[in-house]
Amino acid sequence: MISWEEELKKFEPIIRALSHLALLGKKLEVYGQENFVKRGPNLIVGNHVGAYKDIAVLFKILPRPIFFTANRQIFSREEFNELIGRHLERHLKKIGLFINLLLAPLRSLFVQYISTNIARIGTIPVDLANKKRETRQLIENYLRQGRAVVALQGRGRVRPADPNPYVAPFKPGASAIAYNLFLRDGLLVPITPVAIFGTQRPFLIPTVVKVRVGEPMFITDYLKENARETIESFRLALENRVKRLLYSLLG
Repeated sequence: MISWEEELKKFEPIIRALSHLALLGKKLEVYGQENFVKRGPNLIVGNHVGAYKDIAVLFKILPRPIFFTANRQIFSREEFNELIGRHLERHLKKIGLFINLLLAPLRSLFVQYISTNIARIGTIPVDLANKKRETRQLIENYLRQGRAVVALQGRGRVRPADPNPYVAPFKPGASAIAYNLFLRDGLLVPITPVAIFGTQRPFLIPTVVKVRVGEPMFITDYLKENARETIESFRLALENRVKRLLYSLLG
């Protein structure tokens, strides 16, 4: 049976082409790329403001096969179509509706291809409403097998009403995964913080996309008296680290 790594290798030219298309008109600047973990289990966490463009960025800059968590709607052709329509309307308002209609034939082919093949390359579906425990278990299994998993924090867009529009409050999932694997398996997973800025600009709008990669962080540096305190301490530390990385991009 072919592995997901082999599937990724097979799809590499297509992934590269789609990533280039997603970032068309955008210049990419990366700082701290040497901090990526090149082998063994690794969980990559970061802010998520640019929807599919964030994914394209990480596919371009990570030096190893990577597996993403993704909205389960992308695995369905009908729901993915609706998701794209809402994205265009949210970012481009009335012109987004026009572009959605104009690109309908191409969009249909794109949606069909992605929704059909996304599971073949090991992407982990996430139900944003519930069933997050199943997602965590899948991620833990990937990490036990020495894989690198990307778990971006946020809904893929800027939320102006939030205290920090570019870094959504982190969920405890990544922290809980690191704690569980250390406690149950003795597996110390490095978690790599990443800050991304510029992908929030709409498709085809020229801009500079900046990325800063921080040094890996470990759950053992944040151990407290009980699991709840440890997980919360590490969750907050990860969120604050990404905020600092973002501020350094803007400074």
